[in-house]
Order: sequence, then structure tokens, then C-alpha cells
Amino acid sequence: MMLPFFLALPLWVLAAGATKACPHLCVCYESSDFVDCRGRRLAHVPRSIPSSTWLLDLRHNHLTSLEAGSFDALWSMKILLLAHNSVSQLWPKAFTGLGFLEKMDLSHNLLAQLPADFSDDLASLKELKAAYNRLSAVGYESLQHLESLEKLDLSYNQVASIEKGAFRGLSRLRYLYLQSNRLGVVHNGFFSMLQNLEVLFLGTNNISAIELEAFTSLHSVNLLALTGNQLIHLKFKTILNIQTPSTHLQLAGNPWACDCDLQRVFSKILSVRHLHVEDYSNITCASPWQLAGLPLVSVDAQLCVAETATVLVITVTVLVTVIAAIVMAERNRKKRQEKNWNELDGPFDLQEK
Repeated sequence: MMLPFFLALPLWVLAAGATKACPHLCVCYESSDFVDCRGRRLAHVPRSIPSSTWLLDLRHNHLTSLEAGSFDALWSMKILLLAHNSVSQLWPKAFTGLGFLEKMDLSHNLLAQLPADFSDDLASLKELKAAYNRLSAVGYESLQHLESLEKLDLSYNQVASIEKGAFRGLSRLRYLYLQSNRLGVVHNGFFSMLQNLEVLFLGTNNISAIELEAFTSLHSVNLLALTGNQLIHLKFKTILNIQTPSTHLQLAGNPWACDCDLQRVFSKILSVRHLHVEDYSNITCASPWQLAGLPLVSVDAQLCVAETATVLVITVTVLVTVIAAIVMAERNRKKRQEKNWNELDGPFDLQEK
């Protein structure tokens, strides 16, 4: 049985035919208000995008910048996909008209910074992907209006600094991806106001130090990843300040200096009910050279042996010294006492004679 002619046509032909105002080279699906402009070698954002569009796919094109008003009057848009272009500049007011946008993908571009007004028209945004760019810093102004944001991906950039309070306005943020950047120190105040944050990825940076109260405000985090950094030691209070029902830690891939202090820190962490070191068996020693490459779990019982032995030797030495001093003092006392008695006996002997 032959199908009617219109049923035999490809879906994209029907879609294109049913849409009156579709950008040149793009495919518009009227039933879902989806405009597909993937891989069309576009150098600019098309101007004739239907106002009813809720998903615009501009991935794998040749876009180099987003100009002011590029998305004017697209109030219905929920998802904007801009990944795999060459966008290096976002002009002021580039996102005007996207007041109801919920998801934006800017990954795999050439962005060196997010402009100060980046978040001005994105109050409804829930998910922002800006991975695989050239971002070197995270500032407060560019993110301050993202009040609805739940997921932020800034991984695989060149971020070396984060302004204190940069995430202060992101009270609903649940997932923060900062792995594969150039952070050296995790300062107090980096994550202030992120009380709903559940996942924090900080792996594969250059982190060599974490300030004491860096994680104090994280009351909901259940996964904290610090793998592949430059941590040698860790302060127990830094981790203990994470006051959550349950937090899983990932700490392998760091050049740990295995000594008695480190053993004590991990022993304390492992004894805290709400803290779980997921990869403890994969944590290896980088120094001293005698332990290089060995798992911490295989040597942790021995790390304090030398120190304990030293303490015992010192204790025994002190005890022996004290006892010897007491014995000598007692001997001297007896000698003095005998001498006194001898002196007292002398005159009586003379009188008797």
C-alpha cells in the first residue's frame, strides 16, 4: 500500500515548508519551535528567527562575536546553544531579549572574559556552560544577576583568580565545575553564600594551599573534588569546617608529603562520621623519597613510629635522669646526716675519757 505523498516526504522538508519565516540555511520545526542552524558556516546570528522559538541551535558555526541585540524579542527562547564557534567577544547588551532563557551553552569558544553586563538580561538562566574557553578570572559583576542559576561550568579554562564574593549572588547554585584551571590558592570567601551547593569540582588545578575557612559556608555540598592538584599537607580544621550531613572527598593525585602530621590529619578525617574520603586507597606519597609512590594506606601505621620511639627515648631518659637525681639526693642527704651524728658524738667521747 502506497503512503500519501505528504507522508513520504522527509521531516525537514515538511518542517521547512510549514514555517513561513525561517532563517536562510536553517531548518525550523514549527511543532516544537526548534530552529536548527548547526554547521551552516554562519558568521553572524540570523536576523529572521521566529519570535516563538524556544530552542536555537547555532553550534559548529563561524561566529566570532555576539553583537548588541542579536536576540532581540525572542522572549519565548528557553535554550540557546552556541558551542564550537570562535566567539571571542560579547558586546554590551548581547543577550537583550532573553529574559526567560534557562540554558546557555558557550563552551568551546575563545572567550577571555565575561563582560560586566553579562548577566543583566539573564535572570531566569538555570544552566550556563562556558567550558573550554580562555577565561582567566571570575569577577563579581559578570555573574551577579544570575539569581536562578543552578549549574555553572567554567572547567577547562585558564582561571587563575576568583574575586571574593564572585558567586555571592548565586544562592540557588547546586553544581560548580572549576576543574582544569590555574587556581593556586583557595581563599576564604571564594564560595560565600553558596549554601545550596551540592557538587564542587576543583580538580586538576595548581592548588597548593587552602585557607582555613574556605569551605565554611558550604552547608549542602556532598561532593568536593580536589584531585590532581599540588597539595602536600592539609589542615584538619579546613575539612572539619564543612558542616554537612554527608560529604564525599576526592583527594588522590596530589604530591602528599607522608609524615606523622599527615597521618594524623587523615586519621581524624576518617573518624568523622559525615566525611568520606572516596579515594583513600589511591592516595600515594610523593615524599620522602623512601616512600615515593607508596599508597598512604600501606604506610600510615608506620609514619608515627619513629616519632613515638623518639618520644619514648626522651621520656625514658628524663625518667632515668630524675630517678638518678633522686638517688643522688638521697645519698647526699644520708651522708650529711651521718656527718652530723659524727660531729655530735665527738665531745661526749672526750668527756668520758
